[in-house]
Amino acid sequence: MVDVQHWLSALPPVTVYLIVAGVIGVESMGVPLPGEIVLVSSALLAATGVVEPEWVAAAAAFGAVVGDSIGYAVGRRGGRPLLHRLGRRFPKHLGPAQLARAEQSFARHGVWAVFFGRFVALLRILAGPLAGALHVPYRRFLLANAAGGLVWAFGTTYLLYSVGRAAEHWLKDISWAGLVVAVLAGVGSTWWLRRRAHRAEPLPTADETTRPVNAGRE
Repeated sequence: MVDVQHWLSALPPVTVYLIVAGVIGVESMGVPLPGEIVLVSSALLAATGVVEPEWVAAAAAFGAVVGDSIGYAVGRRGGRPLLHRLGRRFPKHLGPAQLARAEQSFARHGVWAVFFGRFVALLRILAGPLAGALHVPYRRFLLANAAGGLVWAFGTTYLLYSVGRAAEHWLKDISWAGLVVAVLAGVGSTWWLRRRAHRAEPLPTADETTRPVNAGRE
């Protein structure tokens, strides 16, 4: 992520906004791209004054809403065969187990899976195409999609922008040794929490993988 932030800092602000919108938009269509990394890097870059946080957030929200809508249209037209083709092309991110887990989220939560899915890497990629393939009513999808995209984009941007501004102020009085220790501690705790969450998350059984999903359920 540091490399991404350094690369973005060398670009004109307008180009950064376009990259944020483009990467997040394509990711929302169903293509695994590092949309969250680009948003986080750009938000932290805004804390240094290189770009404006409101434009970063607006670009991210635009890419999320438009990309999800395009993904919905593609999924509705291509149906489940399209999802299976994506799974074969990106087995690590969109394989049968991931698809089954996403379908279970839709079956359990309906369009709320679109809203909350914006904050989950798997559903952020699959929400649009999967909602279209399952024939979720578009008006309900659009409402949840727009709400989730706006909350995720502006919330993430301004949270990290505020953290970055505070860190820039306090780091003036912290030695490099203390900074290295703090970064290592943060990385280590994040890795440990993700590992615990991954172990605790149940994988779908064979019956769950093949179970049809009721698209009308919310």
